[in-house]
Amino acid sequence: MFNFKTIESAVENTLLKEKGSKFLGFAFPVNNEEELKHALEKIRAEHPKATHHCYAFRMGLNGENYRANDDGEPSGSAGLPIYNQLLANEITNVLVISVRYYGGTKLGVSGLVKAYKESAKITLEEANIITKELETTVEIQFNFNQQNIIFTLLSKYDAKVLQFDANENCIVTSSLKLSQKESISEKLSEMQYVSFTFKD
Repeated sequence: MFNFKTIESAVENTLLKEKGSKFLGFAFPVNNEEELKHALEKIRAEHPKATHHCYAFRMGLNGENYRANDDGEPSGSAGLPIYNQLLANEITNVLVISVRYYGGTKLGVSGLVKAYKESAKITLEEANIITKELETTVEIQFNFNQQNIIFTLLSKYDAKVLQFDANENCIVTSSLKLSQKESISEKLSEMQYVSFTFKD
């Protein structure tokens, strides 16, 4: 379990019309609560006159952090059908919002379920679903004269250097695939004058 499926980039303003009501669909890749909040606020600001802003999200490797919000629609008629589309696509770290402009004709609960499901579905059909590798960050401390060995090791594991302080005692912070954690730990443990910690 070292990877997960998510969407590559945001999808905005997909349109579904149902008995005069308009449903605008949005999908955003989100990695934390802050990005989630930002995306929700952005859509609320762009559509202040909409009748409802219903949404669902999944975050975490197994989608363990999730929520479905009906935003005033009958319970279970909006957020849940949207959430079920996230499950159907097996994606996580994704927020889907369906903005409704009421058109004067009531759809009834079953009509709403169908419309919100369809809105989420067409939005996600426009998204590019990708598989992302989970990453971890490691901080390595070593002597100045060991930097060649350390950097050779990091490049062997395709690690990205995020920060490097070159003093007598050097510290490098880099990110690498979580699947490589054990293997690189073994290599680093065998080196003298090297200490390391993982930050995850």
